[in-house]
Amino acid sequence: MNTALNTTINTTMKTPLLNRIFTTDESLSSLILRIPIGVIFIAHGGQKLFGLFGGYGLEGTAKWMASIGLEPGYLMALMAGSAELFGGLALILGLLVRPAALVLSVTMLVAIFSVHFSNGLFISNKGYEFALALFAASAALVFSGAGRFSLDGIISK
Repeated sequence: MNTALNTTINTTMKTPLLNRIFTTDESLSSLILRIPIGVIFIAHGGQKLFGLFGGYGLEGTAKWMASIGLEPGYLMALMAGSAELFGGLALILGLLVRPAALVLSVTMLVAIFSVHFSNGLFISNKGYEFALALFAASAALVFSGAGRFSLDGIISK
């Protein structure tokens, strides 16, 4: 690697905030968690943004979000869809996993309390159990980091 680039990376990584964001262990548990959760989030983001997998796309999702009081609907749909799509991609790549997982955790809390909570726990009643599981997985990754086979692990070395 270029010596100047290596020095820059090493100096930058000594910044406490960046060090905390990228540092991870070699745990396989984080890898096992982040890949399937990342795939699920990408699929849901694709539904919201592009109408993939039977979704309503950005315009349809925006109208629905506005109808349940999440205003402005277009911005909320764009933010939720982008968080899920790009956050899921970040989880799969293992890049910026802690910040991505934090954004995904907040997104799931909004989904739980604005959409699902009044329906009870069970998904069969449009309840919050699936969103709660995604929240728990995302929150765990905020604390654990990306784990083995991640770009965060490569950057932090």
